[in-house]
Amino acid sequence: MSIFLQTLSQSNTIYVRQEFKIVKIAKKIFGFEPYNHYQILTNNGQEFGYYAELKLGFADVIMRQLLGHWRVFNIVGTDIENQQVFRAHHPFRWFFQHLDVFGADDRPVGHLQQRFAWFNKKFEFLDTRGRVIMTMTSPLWKLWIFPIKKGEREVSIIEKKWSGFSKAILRRVVKSQRKNKGFSKKLSAAKELFTDADSFRVRFTDAKLTADEKLLLLAGAVFVDILYTADEKLLLLAVAVPEAFIIFHAIEFMK
Repeated sequence: MSIFLQTLSQSNTIYVRQEFKIVKIAKKIFGFEPYNHYQILTNNGQEFGYYAELKLGFADVIMRQLLGHWRVFNIVGTDIENQQVFRAHHPFRWFFQHLDVFGADDRPVGHLQQRFAWFNKKFEFLDTRGRVIMTMTSPLWKLWIFPIKKGEREVSIIEKKWSGFSKAILRRVVKSQRKNKGFSKKLSAAKELFTDADSFRVRFTDAKLTADEKLLLLAGAVFVDILYTADEKLLLLAVAVPEAFIIFHAIEFMK
């Protein structure tokens, strides 16, 4: 077993943190979406892996803008020595997104499949035979909490973790909107909201989880980010600062 899988197997909590650059954030939030890069850290902040979306060329850049997370894309995970330890493939889907997960040497590990649910976010973790082994179901109003269960027993929780700074900025954005402050002040606060690096916390609450199951749960953080959190940040911006949302899209379109 690789050091990456050993660390993952022995961890009760890991963090997945997207690597942000101010220019990339501005482009992502206000028009042009960049490629995703993440760090994988232990509970004490030690890096033990990375994963990123593969760049497939100029055509892929266009497809990202036209189709967003419905398009075909691939994610590769490496250890700190830059050795591939897993990968994930997302096929084209208009509805009910799907992610195939592979370990080292392209060994199949399982799949993640989005499902329909009334007033809930839902997806399933499947083994290599297509059998459901874990399920995530969370009400739509719980924006950043994603509990995972085996049957009725909770085995893991994926949480979107905004830093204290991001929360403070969000309060500033909402407060300025309520008080109908000037556009420039609201725009400044909105920009700050999206330049702070947030992370996902993946807690393994069942000590019997296998290494492959934990790898699927790590992929679950990717799936959550793809399906839910980017759109929810855009929604927050549109609600809090609608003028900024519209103007920045217009500027990018005219470039």
